[in-house]
Amino acid sequence: MSKKTKKATAVAEEEIDMNNTETSAKQSKKAEKKISEIEHLSNELQNEKDRYLRLFAEFENYKKRTGRERIELFKTASEDVMVSLLPVIDDFDRALKEIEKSHDDNLYKGVELISNKLRETLKSKGLEAVGTQKGDIFDAEIHEAVTQIPSPSDDMKGKIIDVIEKGYKLGDKIIRFPKVVIGQ
Repeated sequence: MSKKTKKATAVAEEEIDMNNTETSAKQSKKAEKKISEIEHLSNELQNEKDRYLRLFAEFENYKKRTGRERIELFKTASEDVMVSLLPVIDDFDRALKEIEKSHDDNLYKGVELISNKLRETLKSKGLEAVGTQKGDIFDAEIHEAVTQIPSPSDDMKGKIIDVIEKGYKLGDKIIRFPKVVIGQ
């Protein structure tokens, strides 16, 4: 090989090396761009997944909350009806006491049947009387003290002397506290 040919070959090899270097630099830049684009898309995908999970959890909480609110609405609606019927029950109790004094057995039995029917219907809907009797210990969580009087004996101090008005509960919630007189 002649010197010219060697020189031409060397120049051609240098150009090829330069082209390869430029090509590899371009390829590495393209690879870096693709990697950064993949990382960006991966981060974006992760953010969207997190957003989806949050929205899903929020929707589940919304469904639970609306379900509870709906149940509460039904409870409070029936509670309002029950509270409005309590004076009717009190009237039946007073009527039965007065009719008992008149000694009219047929009238007493008729009113008692109607009273029992109303009470059983309300009981089937969850209404219960709060069991309060004379001599029970006063509990501010359950009873409403209307007045205090000097106790007839030492053992009646802090206890219920008289029940003025019966109390009722609907399920576990007291809707009317029993009104009582307590001894001091």
